[in-house]
Amino acid sequence: MVRAKAKPRTASKAKAKPTASRRAPARKAARATRAKSARAKSAATRRPKHSFNVSHPRDDDFEGGLRRYAKYRDLGMAKATGGMVQAHVIRFVPPFIPEEVSKLHFHDVELQMVYVLKGWIETELEGQGAHVMRAGSCWLQPPKIKHKVLNYSDDCEVLEIVLPAEFDTVELE
Repeated sequence: MVRAKAKPRTASKAKAKPTASRRAPARKAARATRAKSARAKSAATRRPKHSFNVSHPRDDDFEGGLRRYAKYRDLGMAKATGGMVQAHVIRFVPPFIPEEVSKLHFHDVELQMVYVLKGWIETELEGQGAHVMRAGSCWLQPPKIKHKVLNYSDDCEVLEIVLPAEFDTVELE
């Protein structure tokens, strides 16, 4: 078998071979992607196992909480999710006393969703103005948004879902 001689490449036609310095950014990017994927899998596996939970409504379950003007019914989600989620029904206690209730504050949370079950509540949120939320209204409060309650009806009840279950409330007034 006769082999043809390879033609020598000239500088103008030669394709540049990747050098170690040219391959390094691609390798770093691939390593970073693999590391990010591994961290995401690790975070998912660190989440606590959830357990079944049911909470049936009982008036006796409402207890005092963060504030005098609100009673809380814990729905058991913090325990069931290993501290990942807090869910409670808040029943506002009449009468509305502006000096006590209308204090600017924020919550150090990842997520806070509120759904009005009964009555109405007027709240003011930083950059969003004042809103009257009625039964069936739902809103998402971005993390650390400054807000205050301006008024509420005597029968006001809301469902609040917060991540994580343990969080700080910072009063600004």
